[in-house]
Amino acid sequence: MITCSEATKRLWEYLDATLGAADRATLEEHLAGCLRCCGELEFAGELRSFLAAAGREEIPGDVLRRLNRVLEELEP
Repeated sequence: MITCSEATKRLWEYLDATLGAADRATLEEHLAGCLRCCGELEFAGELRSFLAAAGREEIPGDVLRRLNRVLEELEP
């Protein structure tokens, strides 16, 4: 079983479908029992959707600052 820290490091690769089969299975096993990491995954998915939809529009400064702050908090 992997830790929450290891799981959150792999979430973007999981969403990008770039994890190998073994790593994907390990992450999915962790997600099956961890509400915190499931929330992180949901947030990352929503963030990805928001950024894709706003890809051609300029992101307001306050939103960009909050986004950068959250991304910095996710880094180890």
